[in-house]
Amino acid sequence: MKRKTDNFSKFINRKSTGAVKEEIRQEKKQIKKERKEGIERHFEEKRNKRAVAISLKSEATPEAGNQTLKEHTATAPAPGATLPLNKYVAHAGVSSRRAAATMVKEGKVTVNGVVVTDPGTKVLYTDTVKVAGKKVTVSSHFVYILLNKPKDFLTTTTDPQGRKTVQQLISKATEERVYPIGRLDRNTSGVLLFTNDGDLAQKLSHPKNEMKKIYHAGLDKPLTKQHFEKIMGGIELEDGIAKVDEMAYADPKDKTQIGLEIHSGKNRIVRRIFAALGYDVKTLDRVMYAGLTKKNVQRGNWRFLTEKEIRALKYLKA
Repeated sequence: MKRKTDNFSKFINRKSTGAVKEEIRQEKKQIKKERKEGIERHFEEKRNKRAVAISLKSEATPEAGNQTLKEHTATAPAPGATLPLNKYVAHAGVSSRRAAATMVKEGKVTVNGVVVTDPGTKVLYTDTVKVAGKKVTVSSHFVYILLNKPKDFLTTTTDPQGRKTVQQLISKATEERVYPIGRLDRNTSGVLLFTNDGDLAQKLSHPKNEMKKIYHAGLDKPLTKQHFEKIMGGIELEDGIAKVDEMAYADPKDKTQIGLEIHSGKNRIVRRIFAALGYDVKTLDRVMYAGLTKKNVQRGNWRFLTEKEIRALKYLKA
């Protein structure tokens, strides 16, 4: 179902037949039902965690007081609780779960001084886990940040060559170790998310989920009608067919300005689509990602996600 956004409203499917309207009503009804069930599960999990926290408090010394409850509410594991090693590393804010699994397989992770190469190995929260010799621990709470990325910044935590990175732009946002979800290349601007929530990062970045994205591309020359139609029909690239869900001229008077809605998670997909037809993308801006826009966030600035946005992401379907 197409949803109206603040960006590129011309992408909206404007069909108004009775069949389409009924289909939309039924889809809305189903989405509402699934969202309600998801929210109920979410708060049930919170209630269970709160019960664990209260139990921990009762076992703590009187001097611990409310601080003990505050520290354990929402994240305290049950005694003896375990989780897969790659998930532990991800929740420690080191990387996404997929990247963490790769680190484990490459022998970069130790548990209690022993190298472990199976990402699914169960570990205790109390185990000593090190990545590349540095001890990591599961984060005490999750952080979610939206950055309006400017050009000339690398989407990486550090750069050996000393170039500017997006991590520098959010350095004052939190003391937690957060990392970007997915990538925007150096010359692409727009919406970029950061978190230390490994499960959410896995969901949003995994190619199979194909999260919705909207881009504004500025080309070096006007896009012809023939090439417009060819892109909509699918472009053959070295790694398969690249498809665009919706596309339109962002400015009817300037056919170098193109708006695209796309779900593909392939690397540099927009630039490669146009390059295949002889166009150079001079500017590329991601105006929407997974339902989030950069509205009211100036270039180079960031903000924390709202509770409503976080809930929407957790129960979002591609």
